[in-house]
Amino acid sequence: MTPPATGTIWAALPVPTLLIGRLGEIETIIECNPASEQFLGLSRRAALERPLAQLMEFDAPIEPALERCRENRAPVFINDVVVTLGEKSGGHCALQLSLLGDRRDLVLMLITPREIAGKLGKADGIRHAARSAIGMSQMLAHEIKNPLAGITGAAQLLSMGLSGEDRALTDLIVMETQRIVKLLDQVEQFGNQRPPDCRAVNIHDVLERARRSAEVGFAAHMQIKDAYDPSLPPVWADSDQLLQVFLNLLKNAAQANLMGGRIELRTFFEQSLRRRGTTGRDVALPIHVEIIDNGPGLPPEIADDIFDPFVSGRENGTGLGLALVSKIIGAHDGWITVDSKPGRTVFRISLPRAPDPKKIDSKETP
Repeated sequence: MTPPATGTIWAALPVPTLLIGRLGEIETIIECNPASEQFLGLSRRAALERPLAQLMEFDAPIEPALERCRENRAPVFINDVVVTLGEKSGGHCALQLSLLGDRRDLVLMLITPREIAGKLGKADGIRHAARSAIGMSQMLAHEIKNPLAGITGAAQLLSMGLSGEDRALTDLIVMETQRIVKLLDQVEQFGNQRPPDCRAVNIHDVLERARRSAEVGFAAHMQIKDAYDPSLPPVWADSDQLLQVFLNLLKNAAQANLMGGRIELRTFFEQSLRRRGTTGRDVALPIHVEIIDNGPGLPPEIADDIFDPFVSGRENGTGLGLALVSKIIGAHDGWITVDSKPGRTVFRISLPRAPDPKKIDSKETP
């Protein structure tokens, strides 16, 4: 099997990247970049044409994932896989599998060790990497969406003169391109989030809007109950962005409980929490919203990083939903935390109260 030519971009990739092909029935390393040499502890010459299973072990079914990537001709993402390299551990990694162009025989495997971000520092390294990845993703999203629209239109035109299996194939093309467009929309939305237009908002009105939307849609299989404190004062927030936050959290709970379960919406007032706001001043956060579900809980391996971009507990999850929630709440000078164990996951959002109308008129905020 002849490996494709590699060049400057391939050598500059910051994460271990392998090209995997089959020699007979064995998944084999066809090419590797310099970052993978360091990760594997082997030179390129020593790694090439070696069986993947001989050099790396995964605590996830990697061969079925490679096959699924080839058969569906679609990327596969697997989060928090423990990789073992001979007698040493490569730690927890995220894997991305995708075909190399139109070559169905070769699968590109990107390996992102969580330790890479850890060595850079939790506060700075992850944020810098996330900004770089989001910036690149935004650019790619913008460039990819136009040709996808053309592909969708061409497939729909072709389907008009087809039937049977051929029609099913064009339908598949349309369905998959629409799925990709939705993903690209998420990436663009994350990068282009506008600053909140804050004003006095009744938090229960926003929660009820989110609840009604969830009950007739993605959470129709769930029981949603409330425990509201009716005496809460207004919050200082952008109601549309808060609605987006609550919908994302409700959808997250519903997707974790596909067989049905319970969600509780709870609000309460408690004055002790303060944080440093975006203006550098301390901000009181006395208004709290909890979204509680009785699902299986977050995987322990990702619980500490669940609000970071591209961290997801679901195969093929984008890892942008909770990252967007955290970004919006942070822009409101608010705070979000999660406490999760099997049978009970609690997302708590803490927000500032609306200021006195006289302070609003004088352009003072909480």
